[in-house]
This record gives sequence, structure tokens and C-alpha cells, in this order.
Amino acid sequence: MAQYDLEIFQRDLEAFGIALSGEQTGQFLRYYELLLEWNGRMNLTAITEYQEVLKKHFVDSLSLVKVCRPAQGDTLIDVGTGAGFPGLALKIAFPGLKVTLLDSLNKRIQFLNAVIEELKLTDVEAVHGRAEDHAAPGRGRETFDFCVSRAVAHLSTLSEYCLPFVKKGGQFIAYKSEKGPGEVADAQKAISVLGGRVRESVEFALPDSDIHRNLVVVEKVQKTPAKYPRKAGLPSREPIRETGKKPERQGAS
Repeated sequence: MAQYDLEIFQRDLEAFGIALSGEQTGQFLRYYELLLEWNGRMNLTAITEYQEVLKKHFVDSLSLVKVCRPAQGDTLIDVGTGAGFPGLALKIAFPGLKVTLLDSLNKRIQFLNAVIEELKLTDVEAVHGRAEDHAAPGRGRETFDFCVSRAVAHLSTLSEYCLPFVKKGGQFIAYKSEKGPGEVADAQKAISVLGGRVRESVEFALPDSDIHRNLVVVEKVQKTPAKYPRKAGLPSREPIRETGKKPERQGAS
């Protein structure tokens, strides 16, 4: 493996109170190398420069610790995981997590499986499928302690895709931009209908940067009605909202 400057990465992690072992650091570096290798033949990320990947993908993924620290044996699903952010990064940093990486594009699943095999990770699976199907009864519905997502969609839409996976007492955590607070206000109706309640919305900047983030924490307080999530496309075209309220444009995460 090539020699890498880890000073900034380690300083960023220290700012979040995260200490990685040498093995874990090596796994992140190999993950970076595989990301570049596979990105040459499929579009995984537009961010490829070493320090940017570390900060904007790895550190950003691990910013979850601003609102919670996963415990040994906790179950987590990452909906719309893409190249594995934040779910696979969280698995490396918190190996006791049991992680499911869900994505609708099979090429991404092939990449994730290659990373999982190369890094010799256990208790993690990459699943090809849509949230509407995987959240059906008898599959992943209301079985997870945590659902996370960095997907680019309005919080109303994300909540419909993600809250059905969370068991009562668990949490859905959305990674949003500085526009997050506005989305929280617009999504209150959807979150309530889907069995959730906003616990907090935490704003911060990634260490030594002007990259602003907002983690929206939604607690699951009751079961999601069986009709949700609706069939593909409806959550984004017709998001749950107050009667008569004009549709909002999707917000970037």
C-alpha cells in the first residue's frame, strides 16, 4: 500500500472523539484505493482527490457521532448507500455494528461486495433492491435500531423510504446540508404520519472546513402504517404534507 499523509484525517477524527486502530486506518485507505479503481469504470463519486475523499466522504460519514455512538450488536441500514457512505464507513469505525447496505443499482452492490471481501468485514451485507420492496413485512420492515441516509431527497420523501425500516424506539438519522432545518419544518406531517418524531436537528461544520452539515434525528415512536412506503416514485412525486400545501423542491443533502 502506498504511503499516505494521515495527519489531517487523524486530526479530524480526534475532533469527533474517534480513535481508530492501525487496522481500521488501513481499511479506510484500502477502501479509498478501491473507490478510485472502480470509479474508473463506473460513476461512484465525483470526489476523488485523497484529502477530499477522507473529509467529504469518510469524516462526513463518521459525523454520526455528533448525535449518537452505535453500540456493539446494534443493527443499521443505509438506504441509498451509493458507494457505501455513510454505512460502510460506519462499519469500519464501529466493527460491532451489524450493517445492511441497500442500493437500487446492482453495479454499486458489486463494488460494495468487493470492498467487503477485500477488507474481510463481517456482519455486513450489500443488498440490491428498492426501499419500497425491502421494507415489506417479513423482510427488513421495523427490524433495525438505526436507519441512515445521505441520499439527495427532501426529508419528507426520505422519511417515507427510511422510517418503515426502524423498529419502535429506534432512530432514523438523515445527513443533510445547512438547508436541513427548513426541510424539518416541511416534513413534520410526513414524519408524524409515518410513526416518527423529530428529536433534534444538529448543525455543525466538518473539522477545519466551511462544509456545513445538519444531522436530523427522528425517533420511531409508533409503527408505520402498512400502506407506507408507497410504490416507486410516489414518495417523491406526491410527498406526504399538510393538505393544500404546495409541493417543495427536493433539497440537496
